Amino acid sequence: MSRTIFDTPLLEPILRSTSRSVLRVLGWKVHGELPPRAVRCVVIAAPHTSNWDFPFTLLAAFALRMRIRWMGKASLFRRPFGGLMRWLGGIPVHRERSNNLIAASVEALKSAPGPLQLVVAPEGTRSRTRQWKAGFHHIARGAGLPIQLSYLDWGTRSCGLGPLVDPTDDVEGDIARIRAFYAPFRGRNVDQFDSG
Repeated sequence: MSRTIFDTPLLEPILRSTSRSVLRVLGWKVHGELPPRAVRCVVIAAPHTSNWDFPFTLLAAFALRMRIRWMGKASLFRRPFGGLMRWLGGIPVHRERSNNLIAASVEALKSAPGPLQLVVAPEGTRSRTRQWKAGFHHIARGAGLPIQLSYLDWGTRSCGLGPLVDPTDDVEGDIARIRAFYAPFRGRNVDQFDSG
């Protein structure tokens, strides 16, 4: 995998410090620390209800010393912004050809060297949805990686990391427990997030 903004020499430490300062000035608090076991993991980013979640997720990732990669619809990677999106950690996803997306993600995670946190929005959309997609669980389980819960709570202006979850064979049970963690959090567009 190519170099991203999260591992660009000289720039990375400056952006980490700047991100903490920007979040503080905007009234946000950062909670948690990436556990050593989560150096390679799948990260759930929820609630995801607004385009504003993206820049705040980048700020939080820098503040928490993470090296994230994220998947986005392929249209985000068209010219003239494709190179920038990849440098920001993006991996284009062709939704119309997503039948092998999980297998491809598992293989990419297994073959990628060094620290890597793949960020996935379990809702799969910014629109209101009652059903979470289970792809994040299948990717983590297939790659043999833990799932790191992370959040942006617009209600309290806090962001951070929650518990680390080891995926089991009980996909529905795991997702129910994970959704329970997100119950108290509010998305920017409150009516578009349903944790239960």
